[in-house]
Amino acid sequence: MKLYELGELGLINLIREVTNKAKRPQSHPWQKLLVGIGDDASAWQNDSNIQLVTTDSLVENVHFDLDVISWEELGWKSLAVSLSDIAAMGGLPEYALVSLALPPHIEVDNIYQFYTSITQVANQFHTIICGGDIVAAPNILITTTVFGYSNLKSILLRSAASPGEQIAVTGHLGLSSAGLEALKNKINLDDETSSNLRRGHFNPIPRIQEGQTLLQHGIRCAIDISDGLISDLEHICEASGVNATVKIDQVPVHPIVRENFPNYERFALHGGEDYELLFTGGKDLIHHIKQLLDCPVTVIGDIREKNLSGKVSLIDSNGDTIPYEIAGWEHFRQ
Repeated sequence: MKLYELGELGLINLIREVTNKAKRPQSHPWQKLLVGIGDDASAWQNDSNIQLVTTDSLVENVHFDLDVISWEELGWKSLAVSLSDIAAMGGLPEYALVSLALPPHIEVDNIYQFYTSITQVANQFHTIICGGDIVAAPNILITTTVFGYSNLKSILLRSAASPGEQIAVTGHLGLSSAGLEALKNKINLDDETSSNLRRGHFNPIPRIQEGQTLLQHGIRCAIDISDGLISDLEHICEASGVNATVKIDQVPVHPIVRENFPNYERFALHGGEDYELLFTGGKDLIHHIKQLLDCPVTVIGDIREKNLSGKVSLIDSNGDTIPYEIAGWEHFRQ
């Protein structure tokens, strides 16, 4: 079997199966482990709090193109995507490692610009860049590892959704993937719109404070939208053993995307890299959360009991089910 046949999620399950065979329940590290492979971050119980760690890699010509992105934008996004994983667990980031694989012909000034920007996002979210690694390589590879913690006795998990809960999302969706579309195809838009689309794709804002608020007030299930709304909701369904219904007319499409792209729903549903928080909770609790957060919170559907049909059902304004193909990001897919 080839990787493209197994797929990214199948590979994750394979790795989890193999590593779980090495589990030693009597050993102290295994006893402290709370969350292993399969969520936004790994977690273990420390003496005073829950420790979190996540890592992300960005590969040249896979995740970014230097003909399109600046080194400042690359620095920001490299760390922001990992900070978003900590936010999705309801945690606070603390320390970061940044490892670079670089071709020798890269300008030194470019690396200065990269670290100036990555330090800015680290400072904004109270994170210290305290190490990493540098190696020579034929292509650029950036790996960020962020350590964080929860100062409560719990964390947000993909596996905590329950039937009867509502599904909600912070902010608006589709701006990042629409921005990428505009850049790749050189779509001619006014300067302000183009600038907003570019920022949406290259300068995501991790929802650290929002994740804290969710956890502090009783939300138990969340994920950040990196692969796409439907794909990430499927991750929740898979981990929680539930199904979900999404009402397409309630999905909060970003106004810029709605106004400038005829296929705006595709960007909002499947585009990914919005790094908003997708979460579930009881009706009254989510109503309370809406009052607490400064950003918009939109209810888009419901969690249902698991059945034999697809994990996520997309419903139109007439109540009819809309067929769709999963189009979010997945490595190794052909």
